[in-house]
Amino acid sequence: MSLPHDKEKILNAELNSNEALIWSCEPDPIRHAIKGLPTMLFGIPFTGFSIFWIAGASGFEMPDFSEGGFAWFPLFGLPFFFVGLSILLTPLWKYLKAKKSIYAIANDRAIIFEGYFSFSVRSFKESQLEDVERIMKADGSGDLIFSREVSNVRVNNRNQVKAIGFMGIPEVKNVENLLSRVKE
Repeated sequence: MSLPHDKEKILNAELNSNEALIWSCEPDPIRHAIKGLPTMLFGIPFTGFSIFWIAGASGFEMPDFSEGGFAWFPLFGLPFFFVGLSILLTPLWKYLKAKKSIYAIANDRAIIFEGYFSFSVRSFKESQLEDVERIMKADGSGDLIFSREVSNVRVNNRNQVKAIGFMGIPEVKNVENLLSRVKE
């Protein structure tokens, strides 16, 4: 699979002179957006409540600016509205981030480029690719997970765990076989 010219340039700039590119791909942005849907569902009542609070604080009336007075109290709900809006847009943020991401396998490492406004580059050497987990869908696409990161954020009395790897790639089994070349 060929990359757009701008992404190819970024990838080539990352490779060392002794590295050979084996494979590169862009993740499926739709798959990433779908992973943001549960978060978006939480944003619906959060945003709805913030709108209700702002409306209630204003007496469920439109402000009358002609009298010169303005009630500032309803504006205290705006930060909650914007946080809720940001949560509602989680699938969009994940989609846009995936559109800018690049996955690559070189002869001595696996590389993940992620970001929107700037890139973060993560490399995984042979020793970090020992326990690769493959999750495959019926169409052959899927995820290759290299590691998992546990965060300090707790939800339902559990720490959040983030899978790290090539997510939403086509022909995941073939890519796993290519990844084995890094281990040789």
